Amino acid sequence: MTDLTVSRLLASVTESAPQAISLLAAQYAAEGRPVIAFGAGEPDFDTPDFITDAAKRAIDEPKNHHYSGPSGLPELRTAVAAYTSEYTGVDVAASAVSIANGGKQAIYNALSAILNPGDEVILPAPYWTSYPEQVTLAGGVTVPVPTTAEADYKATIAQLEAARTPQTKVLILTSPSNPTGSVYSEDEIREIGEWVTKHGIWVMSDEIYHHFVYEGVEFTSIARFVPREQLIIVNGLAKSHVLTGWRLGWVIAPPAVIEAVKNFQSHTTGNVNNIAQRAGIAAIAGGSEFPAMMRSVFDRRRLIAHEILSGVRGFVVPKPLGAFYVFADVRAVLDGRLHHRGEPVTTSLQLSGLLLDEIDVAVVPGEAFGADGHLRFSYALEDSKLIEGLGRIRDYLAEH
Repeated sequence: MTDLTVSRLLASVTESAPQAISLLAAQYAAEGRPVIAFGAGEPDFDTPDFITDAAKRAIDEPKNHHYSGPSGLPELRTAVAAYTSEYTGVDVAASAVSIANGGKQAIYNALSAILNPGDEVILPAPYWTSYPEQVTLAGGVTVPVPTTAEADYKATIAQLEAARTPQTKVLILTSPSNPTGSVYSEDEIREIGEWVTKHGIWVMSDEIYHHFVYEGVEFTSIARFVPREQLIIVNGLAKSHVLTGWRLGWVIAPPAVIEAVKNFQSHTTGNVNNIAQRAGIAAIAGGSEFPAMMRSVFDRRRLIAHEILSGVRGFVVPKPLGAFYVFADVRAVLDGRLHHRGEPVTTSLQLSGLLLDEIDVAVVPGEAFGADGHLRFSYALEDSKLIEGLGRIRDYLAEH
């Protein structure tokens, strides 16, 4: 009899934990509970008017009502190339750019273009929750490299070398990091670039948070230190210009990869929505004033969040220098003294469930990021909710 079940590949893929937590928090809030959610990985601002106005104008332009090329509008590819050249300090040609339906598709397109079955992907952990799932979908094998709070959640060359095998195809590098907020220094990036170059493997640099660095830290792109034939950059405007719901990202890669991605996307989603692409052109043309405004707000909240969480019993909290997350090591709290639904709390997954059920605070457990015993807090929410929600956690754990 024909097997009518879901494929083994897709059955092995789990839902994005941050999105699941956000949906559950929204459900509880709709029921009237005073939920404060720290799960969302998106700014709590609205898309600025200069971008939405451009999109409204684009709706009325007939040229945007029809198919366009799978690699993106030429005007947007040119704008992305100039934008990337400016912030990386490395010249990028428009022909090296492929536009995607958000950063997630950009990453999946790139991995699908370079991975063969069994190829290994070195992935420093904690990592963004979708990387390993996308590696699996693209036929690869994830090789996690655990890091610690004491090391600011950054991998060393020695750790990367220990993970390398003859099957290693690519290193995924994210700086600033989701979920940890860590930022690799220029020297660290240079060393990783030299290591990648020496061993002839790909590096895929996820630079979606490059606008958000603090305390005088400067973003450094690994594009400065590796040959073009080994470099893939993925980025977008979701975080910097609040285009999370617009689904607009891109891949920057060598010609063969861009050609493969074009062909792949032509058979999957086709072109990215033209209205979103026009909005992206306007966002880039608008310069860095809007991201700088958000960075200033996030910097204030970062300090508030770090101060409160550092005072929570049992939490170890490195000070984040990028993105808009704090990643707390909570293993000292997972000793079984707390109980949730009749069971001793010994995992961060249980602790996140306890906090949601008992004090209406939603956080993402470290299991989602390859780091059991940790919690991720987004500080992309208004100051009053930030203070109240973290205060609830501090007070609850002090009393229990």
